[in-house]
Amino acid sequence: MKYKIKLLSISVLTAMSFLSHAGQPQNIKNAVDKNIQALMKQHQIPGMAVAITYEGKHYFYNYGLANVEKKTPVTKETLFELGSISKTFAATLGGYAQHNGKLNLQSTAADYLPELKSSTIGSTKIIQLATYTAGGLPLQFPAEVMDHDSMMKYYQSWQAKFPAGQQRQYSNPSIGLYGHIAAVSMNKDYASLMENTILPELGMLNTYIDVPSNQESNYAFGYNKNNEPVRVSPGMLDAEAYGIKSSSTDMIRYIDANLGLIPLNSTMQNALESTHIGYFDTPTFTQAIGWEMYQYPATLPTLLEGNSADMILNPKHVSITHSQNNHINSWVNKTGSTGGFGAYVAYIPSENIGIVLLANKNYPNGERVTAAYNIFQSIVSSSN
Repeated sequence: MKYKIKLLSISVLTAMSFLSHAGQPQNIKNAVDKNIQALMKQHQIPGMAVAITYEGKHYFYNYGLANVEKKTPVTKETLFELGSISKTFAATLGGYAQHNGKLNLQSTAADYLPELKSSTIGSTKIIQLATYTAGGLPLQFPAEVMDHDSMMKYYQSWQAKFPAGQQRQYSNPSIGLYGHIAAVSMNKDYASLMENTILPELGMLNTYIDVPSNQESNYAFGYNKNNEPVRVSPGMLDAEAYGIKSSSTDMIRYIDANLGLIPLNSTMQNALESTHIGYFDTPTFTQAIGWEMYQYPATLPTLLEGNSADMILNPKHVSITHSQNNHINSWVNKTGSTGGFGAYVAYIPSENIGIVLLANKNYPNGERVTAAYNIFQSIVSSSN
C-alpha cells in the first residue's frame, strides 16, 4: 500500500524545532534548520533527527514524521536504521576482541574458521577483511547465499580479482566476515556480544540489532522511492554490516565516546581507539576499520568524492598509510543506507565537534555530506 507523504511546512518544522530547543545557540539552530529543511523538501524525506555535539554540549533537532500513516513525530528517541554505520560497531567489537587477546589482525581467516583452510579467503589476513582489501570481495553477497552453509561455500569458492592489500573494494561480505570472526574469536554470537557487552559498555541503551517489542513504537518506518513504508530485510552477516538501529540520543553519545569525551573502561576505550588507526590511503581518504578519515581541514569536493558512488562501487588502488595516528587532525565519517533510511555521522576531534543525521528515506550521500559540511562550517566559523 502506498502512502502519500505530506511533509510538514517549513514554518511548522521551525516552530517544532524552536519549542524543543529554545535557549540553545541561535547560530546552531539556524544552520541546522536551513540545511535540513531544504533537504527534506528536495528529497521528500518524511522525518529526520539531527544531533550535534560541540565543545561538550549536545543539541537536538527533530523534524517531521517517524510514521506517516500514524502521524507519529520524530523525537530524539526515535529509532532509525543505521545501514553501513553499523560497520563502525563491528570495528569496535573487533577492537574489543583484540584488546582481550582473542583476535590478531595479522592472523588469517582460516586461523579462526578452519573450514576456510586451503581457500583463497582462508589465507587472507584479518586486517585485509576489515579494510576491504581482501582482493575484490563484492558489495553484496550473491542471491544464492541465504544461510550459513551457503555463505561458507561461497567463501570457500571465492577467487580474488587482484592481490590482497592492493585495491580497496567496499564490501559487506568483507567487513561482515571480520565482525563474524571477531565474535568467533570470543566464542560468542555476534548479536549477543553487541547487545549485551559492547552497546551497554558504551552506555547506548536505546540501540539494537533486533528491536524489542517494547520499543517497536519508537522504530520509524523507512520510505522507499515510491514513498512506501519499508524496513530492512534480513540477510547473511546483516548485523555486522548494516543491521543496527539507533536514536540520535544514543548516536551522539557514540560520537562523544569516539571523541574521548566519555569515561569508559580501559578495554572499551582501547577498542574505540583501535578503530581510529589508519591502515591504507585511498585517493581521497585514509581507511581505518569502519571509519574513513580525511586530512583536516577537508574540502567539500574531497569529501564528496570520498563518499561517492564511485568509491562504493569500484575498486581503488591503496597504499600503506604513513599517517596511522592522524585521527585528531581528521574529518572522520561514515555513511549508511538501507532501502528506506539514510544516515550520516561525522566528527572532527581537533574542533571538538560531531554530527548525526538520521532520516527515514534513502537520499544521496552527497547531500548528507554537504549538509553536515555547511552546518560545521557555520558553527566553527562563528565561534572563531
